[in-house]
Amino acid sequence: MLNVLSKLFGPHRAVSIYAFAKTWGLPLLGGVGLIVVAAGLLILNDSGEHEHEAFLTVNVLSATPINGDLKNGVIASVRLPDGSATSITSTEAPISQTVGTTACIEKRVYVDSGEARYRFKLPRHCEAS
Repeated sequence: MLNVLSKLFGPHRAVSIYAFAKTWGLPLLGGVGLIVVAAGLLILNDSGEHEHEAFLTVNVLSATPINGDLKNGVIASVRLPDGSATSITSTEAPISQTVGTTACIEKRVYVDSGEARYRFKLPRHCEAS
């Protein structure tokens, strides 16, 4: 590599370029690569805007308190109205303590992708619907 750099830039500059590439080349290339990947993800990602679609009361298949205490939150598997199951996590104590055999969830749909997301809500939201 030093021979090629020497022919292109001359012997003195070739040594400086080679030393720079050896010490800073890989971190610099990695940083540029990371920026390119992050920019690509931001460009390809949708805006993240979502719209509320509905509050639903669903059956809870299983619920596990986080660290053995519902005050820390809950991880629960629920049966959605379409028959599929999904796992939802809540770390808010007032909400996680309301999860029993049924739970109130909010269905949100992302504007650009149409993908549905779910999160636990207090039971009063489902009673009002």
